[in-house]
Amino acid sequence: MTARPASRPTDPTGPALPGPEPFAAEVRDVVVRYARGDDAPALDHATLTIRPGVITGLLGRNGAGKTTLAALLAAFRRPTSGSVRVGLPGELEDPFENVWTTTHTQLVRESGDVWESDKARDTLAYYADLRPRWDADLAARLLDELEVDVRRKPSEMSRGKRSALGAVIGLASRAPLTIFDEVYLGMDAPSRYAFYDALVADYAEHPRTVLLSSHLITEVERLFEDVVIIDRGRVLLAENADDVRARGVSLTGPADVVERHAAGREVLARQRLGGTAQVTLFGTFADDERAAAVEAGLEVGAVPVQDLFVHLTRTGRPGAGTDAEREEAR
Repeated sequence: MTARPASRPTDPTGPALPGPEPFAAEVRDVVVRYARGDDAPALDHATLTIRPGVITGLLGRNGAGKTTLAALLAAFRRPTSGSVRVGLPGELEDPFENVWTTTHTQLVRESGDVWESDKARDTLAYYADLRPRWDADLAARLLDELEVDVRRKPSEMSRGKRSALGAVIGLASRAPLTIFDEVYLGMDAPSRYAFYDALVADYAEHPRTVLLSSHLITEVERLFEDVVIIDRGRVLLAENADDVRARGVSLTGPADVVERHAAGREVLARQRLGGTAQVTLFGTFADDERAAAVEAGLEVGAVPVQDLFVHLTRTGRPGAGTDAEREEAR
């Protein structure tokens, strides 16, 4: 475990310091309004905890509040009300205008957070000075693998190469809290998968807290240890990824047997090919129910996070919302 520096730098571009252990973060009853009197706040009494040292998936439809949450954690803005705390477990602090926490937090957004009119190597030099844990060798290797020419200005690059540059900055920073906000959307599939592999490999060797916001859920859900789902500014759930997957179940087998075991349950999807059917159900499946389904000859499987995400955030879906809200609605 790396000890916290005895003193904090007054200048984040000063001498490199040993990096601390992975950060945690807490958001409590946070409201963010971009305009006075706004009837639809970007975040609406959001509460969640980001566990230290895990990869957390941040999911939500366009405009759900993901980017606002990332900006709060990185101290790019303050909440209208509520509290945001970031830092070492047990020593969380308000990150806004806090040099120590912001020095150890790296947010990379889809734009790449780069200097558009300067050469890419100038942006990399800036982050190398700013981040105490910056790994120049890792940056060079990834830049070569993703074919990013640092002699070019980001304004001269394709969207994909700008995204790749941002991904390299996020990984090479090795910040105790690293946030990727849709940074890889501009990359082609081979580059995205190279980024995912690099993230997993470096995370295993150099643990940190990673917040990964993405619309490409089927590609990245294998990386998630925790999942946060936001819908219209509200946190629908913040749970371990396996617990999220346990909210649904798939049944495959003879159509009549499948339908018998699916009776009375909320069906997310249904497929049929000849006499074989598959249904995807929402809701937990008790051990005795699972055993009965298997004994009846059915294959019982997990449900992809994306299917559950679509179901939970479906506009106008009866019962959408948190468990507490659904219970109250009953």
